[in-house]
Amino acid sequence: MHITKDLVAASATPLVLGILAEGQSYGYAILKQVNDLSGGHLEWTDGLLYPLLHRLERLGHVESTWDSPPGGRRRKYYQITEQGRAELAEQRQQWAAVVETLRGVWNAGPATLRPITAPGWGMA
Repeated sequence: MHITKDLVAASATPLVLGILAEGQSYGYAILKQVNDLSGGHLEWTDGLLYPLLHRLERLGHVESTWDSPPGGRRRKYYQITEQGRAELAEQRQQWAAVVETLRGVWNAGPATLRPITAPGWGMA
């Protein structure tokens, strides 16, 4: 299944903030977690993730620190801020509204969904 760029872009911020709400992480680990959580349907690249992380940092939603785990290489770790948690809560509400609306459309029978027309439309 191919997921469009628009949907990937729209879901990127809440996904990253949600992952970081569980604990600090670094770029490659975030990419792997998104891929795993989506069952391979979302295959993000560095070109999507790092500009997003930099934007979230500029907005104050995440902060970063460099660290070298024992026996590991130096990595930039990201963690969510309180402002980021507030943004995640707002994003969750917005996505819940979108999902609920889509469920309503997809679960409605043909008799329930009727096109709304303005007076005079479709009249010859």
